[in-house]
Parts: sequence; C-alpha cells; structure tokens
Amino acid sequence: MSLFVIVRHGQSQWNSENRFTGSTNTPLTDLGRHEAREAGVLLKANHPPNFSIGFTSVLQRAIETMAIILDEIGQADLPVEQNAALNERMYGDLQGMNKHEAEDRFGADQVFRWRRSYTDQPPNGESLADTRARVIPYFKTAILPHLQAGEATLVVAHGNSLRALLMELEHISPEDIEKIELATGIPRQYDYDSTTGTFRLLPT
Repeated sequence: MSLFVIVRHGQSQWNSENRFTGSTNTPLTDLGRHEAREAGVLLKANHPPNFSIGFTSVLQRAIETMAIILDEIGQADLPVEQNAALNERMYGDLQGMNKHEAEDRFGADQVFRWRRSYTDQPPNGESLADTRARVIPYFKTAILPHLQAGEATLVVAHGNSLRALLMELEHISPEDIEKIELATGIPRQYDYDSTTGTFRLLPT
C-alpha cells in the first residue's frame, strides 16, 4: 500500500472576495494560511506521513499551501514538482468577476452550469472535461509511477483539477461529480494498492 494525499489549497484572496479565480495568480489570505497549517496538523494526527515526493500546480496559492503543510509536518525539504497540468480550470471571461455579478449578468442558472457541469464551458474558458483531459494524463505519467513504487505522495492543487482527479480515483460519473465540491485545506487520503491498481479512501 502507498499513501496518497490530495489537498485543495487554502482560501485565496479572490476566494474571500467571491471572485472567479481560475488560472489567475492570487495569494492566500491569513485564513488560507491557517487552513494550510491545520491540514498539516490533521495529517500528523490521523496518518503520520513520510512523503517521498510532492506535486503542485504552478499557481502561488497551491505552492504556498504545499510549503506550509510541509513545514508543519517537518518535511520542508521534500522534493516538489510543479506543473501547469494541475492548475485550476481556466474560467475565461469570468476570471476576476464577482460570482454574484456574473449571476446578474448571465443568469444564476447559466452560471451554475458553468461552475458545476462536466461539459459546459464558460466563455473562452475550460469545462471540467477539458480540465480532466490535462490532469489525468499527467497523473498517470508523472504521479502514479511513484505510488506504484510504494512512495507516499502529496498533491496540492485546486477545486476543479482535484475534482477531475477524484473522477479517476473514485470512479465518479460526470453526473455525480457535479454534486461534489472540495473544501479548502482539508486533506483527502487514500491507500493505493499496486496489485489491484485501486484507491481506498481513508477516514479523516
């Protein structure tokens, strides 16, 4: 068995302002830094980790969250690979827009479909299906081999890139993934069985 942990970054400045962030760089808030540190506390308390490698997107909020977690668990020198394949979905014309303003402009139903649907693309942006199309190949080629080698692995990324990954790990359908949202700063932990190639969700 190999330990595999995924964490959505802590609250960012634009999260706190209820704005579409997407692929835009925005820093963590003080609350976000606290959430990242609490993620490290949870990891130490429930399944004390000894990670071999970490992965993040290239966006500041994920990189900072990873650094805080690793400091908290005493692995600040862990090798971490950064790759844009793990970036948040690109929200196109919505990026930077307040979500309530977007609802006033486009209608609440349309904005909900852009946010939660598997296939709907916001104007000039990515759908969750588009996001999955870049996340899963990277997962299979760059991350999975470490798990197959028995290495405990940590990924810190974003709500939608991780929802795309959840579909792979937990065999979630496009219809059911619309109902799932990941909270910021809460580790989701799995055992990976290299014999069967399956992931078992651990209690937190």
